[in-house]
Amino acid sequence: MNSHSKLVQRSIGKAMHADKEFSKLTKNEIPIVLVPHKPFLFHFMLCVPSGPFVLWQRFLEDKGEMPPGVKWFWMSWNKISHIVTRSVISYNAPARDCPTADNVMVNVDLSLTFQIGPDIEAARKFVYRIGPSGFDELLSSETEESIRGLVYSVTHDRVNDLREEFAVNMLATLNSKVESYGVKILNVKVTNVKLPEQLQNRLEHTTAFKTKMEEQEKSHENQVHVLKDNAELELETIKKANGRKIQEILARRKLYETEKREMEEQARGEGKVKEIKAKTSAEVSLKEADGVYLINKVIAEKKVEEILKSSEIECQEMTIEADKKAYVVVKESETGLRAAEYKADAMIVLAEAEAEAAEALAEKRRYDLEWSRLEVQKIIAQNGRKFICGEQGQQILDELVPQAVIGT
Repeated sequence: MNSHSKLVQRSIGKAMHADKEFSKLTKNEIPIVLVPHKPFLFHFMLCVPSGPFVLWQRFLEDKGEMPPGVKWFWMSWNKISHIVTRSVISYNAPARDCPTADNVMVNVDLSLTFQIGPDIEAARKFVYRIGPSGFDELLSSETEESIRGLVYSVTHDRVNDLREEFAVNMLATLNSKVESYGVKILNVKVTNVKLPEQLQNRLEHTTAFKTKMEEQEKSHENQVHVLKDNAELELETIKKANGRKIQEILARRKLYETEKREMEEQARGEGKVKEIKAKTSAEVSLKEADGVYLINKVIAEKKVEEILKSSEIECQEMTIEADKKAYVVVKESETGLRAAEYKADAMIVLAEAEAEAAEALAEKRRYDLEWSRLEVQKIIAQNGRKFICGEQGQQILDELVPQAVIGT
């Protein structure tokens, strides 16, 4: 266990030896303020150190900081009153037999660091308001009170767990109490906590067992992590492989889709070309058909005209021929008719004559009339077949064969 530090003020012969005196530590005493001896009449040469804060007085009246350097013929009514260290001081404040909540006596070692400053005004406050001994008493009482309060708030098995929390809380508490004296607490640390030896051994065994258990748990967790990592690695490998396969499939799909689009475009292009060719061919065929149609139409029209002309000519010829024949037939018929009329008249006269002769000649008359009729028919037949119809034909027949004769 560390012994308790003590802050002291020392007297020195010459101010120039201040740094050496600050470094001397005897019986845990830490000098933080030095007071040089006053000369009888004057200092022939006064060396003022440059490291610490140097306060001086004239006729016991504080004059503030004395700048470093050499002072020649320094009279006795002018004196260096205090030399205050600027160094960071490490202070040990152990607390003995501190009871815990479960009434176990614990020894706690506390170490803190502080510094007087940062300027000459802070050094003046420290010297004239509290001094080294007063500050030592303040630190000792505050630290011990805080340590005992902390230890009493927990059981013995949790004392070691509160080191960090205690240091933070105590640092803030001490700074609030020493700030007015020109001191700043820089760090507070619990360096050691010692339980009774038997209890300490038990706790060490317990701690060792817990440590072993923790090691086993860590080993188990490590194995679990290894297995988990291996499984995750395998899973990741499978995922990557599947991802690559998916990428390959997607790439193939894109390739197929690209090829499909190219084939579709090619097919569309070929279809358009074929369509254009078909349309062109159809248009050509239509044009050719139209040309052939026009040619055939013209030829047909010409043939029709030729046929019509030839038909008209033939019709005209046939009409003329028919007209000629009809004219001849009419003339012949008229001639025959006249001859027949004449003969008929003669026959009528003969008939009248014969009628007078009596019926004895009736048979001869019929014979003669029949012979005459046949002669007329022979004459008509010699000129080709004749068609006689209508009233005119009936009239001709009537004239050829009188009704009176036919009636007989």
